[in-house]
Amino acid sequence: MKKLLFLLLLAMLCISANAQNSLTGIITDSDNNTPLEQVSIYFPQLEKGTVTDVTGNYEIKNLPTGTYKIVVSYLGYQTVSQAIKLNTTEVIFNTNLKESAIEMEEVIVSTPFHKLQSENVMKVEYANIADLKNKGALTLADGITKIAGVESVSTGIGIGKPVIRGLNANRVLVYTQGIRLENQQFGDEHGLGVNDAGIESVEVIKGPASLLYGSDAMGGVLYLNPEKFAIPNTVNGDVNLNYYSNTDGLNANAGFKTSGDKLKFLIRGAVTSHTDYKTGSDERVTNSRFKEYDIKTGIGYQATNFKTELRYNYNNSNLGIPEEIGEQSTDRTPIKPNQTIDNHILSSKSSWLFNKSSLNATFGYTSNIRKEFEDGEDGAALHMNLNTFNYNVQYHLPEYGILETIVGTQGLYQTNDNFGEELLIPDATTTDFGVFATSHLHLNESNDVQIGIRYDRRAIRGDENGLINEEGYIPELDRNFNSFNAALGYKLNFFYNFVGRVNLATGFRAPNLAELTSNGVHEGTNRYEIGNSNLKNEQNIQTDIALEYKNEHFEVFVNGFYNAINDYVFIAPNGDEIDGNQIFIYNQQDASLYGGEAGVHIHPHPLDWLHIESSFQTVTGKLKDDTNLPLIPAKSITNTLRAEFSNKENWLKNSYSFITLKSVFEQDAISSFETTTDSYNLLSIGLGGSLEMFNTLVAVRLSGNNLLNKNYVSHLSRLKYDGIGNIGRNVSIGLSFQL
Repeated sequence: MKKLLFLLLLAMLCISANAQNSLTGIITDSDNNTPLEQVSIYFPQLEKGTVTDVTGNYEIKNLPTGTYKIVVSYLGYQTVSQAIKLNTTEVIFNTNLKESAIEMEEVIVSTPFHKLQSENVMKVEYANIADLKNKGALTLADGITKIAGVESVSTGIGIGKPVIRGLNANRVLVYTQGIRLENQQFGDEHGLGVNDAGIESVEVIKGPASLLYGSDAMGGVLYLNPEKFAIPNTVNGDVNLNYYSNTDGLNANAGFKTSGDKLKFLIRGAVTSHTDYKTGSDERVTNSRFKEYDIKTGIGYQATNFKTELRYNYNNSNLGIPEEIGEQSTDRTPIKPNQTIDNHILSSKSSWLFNKSSLNATFGYTSNIRKEFEDGEDGAALHMNLNTFNYNVQYHLPEYGILETIVGTQGLYQTNDNFGEELLIPDATTTDFGVFATSHLHLNESNDVQIGIRYDRRAIRGDENGLINEEGYIPELDRNFNSFNAALGYKLNFFYNFVGRVNLATGFRAPNLAELTSNGVHEGTNRYEIGNSNLKNEQNIQTDIALEYKNEHFEVFVNGFYNAINDYVFIAPNGDEIDGNQIFIYNQQDASLYGGEAGVHIHPHPLDWLHIESSFQTVTGKLKDDTNLPLIPAKSITNTLRAEFSNKENWLKNSYSFITLKSVFEQDAISSFETTTDSYNLLSIGLGGSLEMFNTLVAVRLSGNNLLNKNYVSHLSRLKYDGIGNIGRNVSIGLSFQL
C-alpha cells in the first residue's frame, strides 16, 4: 500500500513538473482587420479558455505540453477549429474571423472526442438553455420539446419526461453533471427532477447510444451540460427573473462564480412556484400547481497537467397530481394527491493530461427520495429511496497517425428501499459493469469513420414481498443480463458544402424492476399492473442516414432512421379487472420504429438578419403483429420567421424577434387502448434584447405561447383520458442582470 501511495505521489510530482506553456494572440475581423472583443478561445479537452479584450488580445496560461484542438467562436462569425502544438514557453496564435449568418457552432460534449458538430460522425442536436427560455419554455421538460425529434410525456406542466423518436422512460438516458441521473424513471408520472437553472445547454443523441453509455441508452441520450466556471482571475454574478401569466408562475435564480489561476468556485440557487394552469377554455386544472427549490454548487482546481472538479445539486419538488377540473383556485401549495421528491446529485470529474494521452475519471452519487401522499392518508402511502453510485473511467490513447482511440469502463451500484405502506417495486439491488473501446479515423478532409465495441453485464436482485397466493405477492428475483454492442459510422463531405452521415449501431436494455416484478395498483396510472420475471433483454439495431447542405445563406437537412427492436417490452390490458381497476400485463414482441426529421433554414443576402425556418418530424411505431405502439408522437411541422440584430453600438444590443406556428397532425395510428388525438395549431411570438442600465447589462425577453388560446390536447398528455386539455395562452416576461 505504501509503495502504491509513493508511486501515485511520484506521478503527481512528475505531472506538476512538466513544462508550462502559454498561448497568446490577437483575433481580428477578416474584412477590415479590426480587433474583436469578447471572442471565445477554448480548449475542449483541457476545458480551459478565455475571451479577448477590447484590443482583440488574449492570453491563456499554464497549458500542458502536447497538441490540442482550439476552438475560436464569436456570434455572427464562422467558428474556427484548429490543432495547436504547445511545446515552447510561449506560443502565438493569431487568426481572423469571417462574418457569417450561419449559427455559431458549439463543441459537442456528449460524444467522446469533443468535436464540433460539423466534425462529428454522429449527428447530435444542440440547444442553448437561454434560447429555450427565450421561446417561453416553462420548465426544462417543456424546453426540450423545441428540439426536432424530441417530445415529452406530460402530466400537466410540472411533470414531464423526454421522448426521443417514440422511445421514453428507461429507454432514454439522462446525464447531468457528467453522470447518469437515476430517479425511478420507469413511471410515466415521474419527471426529470432537474431544474434548468445552472444548466448551460442540452445535447440530444437520437438513437442507440449503448456503446457510450450502456443499458438504458437504447433509445438515445439527453445530455445536460452544467454552466462553466468563470474564466481565470474573474468574478461575476447574475440574477434571472421570470413571470408566466397563465399560472401566475414565478421563477428566480441567482448565481455567483469566481476563479483564480487554479482554484474555481460557483454557486446558484433557484426557486419556482406555479398555480394551477388554465386550459384553452380558461378553466384551471385542479392541483396542477407545483413548487421547486434548487441549489447547485461546485469547486474546481486546474493545474497544468491535472484538473478536477466537484459539483453538488439539491432539488426539492412538491408536485400536485391533477385528476380533474374542479375547484378554481390560485393556491400555490399542492393538495393530495401529490408527490414530494428530493434529489441529491454529487459528482466528481478529474483528468490527468500526459504529453500524448489523457485519463478521465468521473464518479457520481445520486439519491432520489420519492414520496406520494393520498387522500385519507396521514403519512406517505408510497415512499421509495433510490441510491446510486456510478463510475466512468476513460483513457484517451496517444494518437496514431489518423487514429484516435478511447478505451474505458463504466458501471453502477444501485439500491432501492421502500418505507411506505404501498409498494410498486421491491427492495432491490442493481449492479452494472461495462467495458468499451471506440476509435475515430480522420481519413482526409472529406472522410471520417468512427467504430466501437462494448460489453455490458447487469445483475438485478429483488427481495420477496407479501405472502404467496395473496394479492400483491412479489417473489424473490435474481436475474443477470448481458450484451455485446457495436457501432459503425461514416461521414462524407461531398460536392460543395454537402455532408452525409451514415450510422449503424446496436443497443440494449435490461428490463426494469417495474416490468419484472409489478403486482398491484399503480395509483399514478389508475391500473393494476402485473410484471413478468421472465422478460429478456431488449436488443435493437438502428440505421441513421443524415444529409445536409449548408452555405452562408441557405441550409437544408434530412434525417431518416429505422429502428428494429427484438423483444420489445410493452404493457397492455388483458380485459380483466381487480377491484374496479383494469389489469395491465407486461409482454414482449419484436417491434420497429421508423421516421425522421427534415428542415430548411434560409437567411437571404443582403437581409442576413432575417431567418426563415421550417422543420418536419414523423415517427411510426409498430409491433410485429402490425398493431401500433403506444405513446408515439404525432407528426408536426414548425414554421418560424426570426430576426436577429447585433446592434452593438445601439442602446438595444443583440436584439431578436420571432413568430412561430407549430402544426400538429391528427394522431390516428394508435394502440388498442389509446384514442385518436385531433390536430391543432399553436402560435407563438417573442422578442428581446440586451441593454445597459446603471453600468449593468440587462437582458429582456417577452414571449407568448398558444396566443390564440387554442383548447387542445397532446397525444402524449397523461391527462388526455380525464378529458383535460393542455395549457392555454401563456405570456412570459424575463429579466437577466449581469452583476
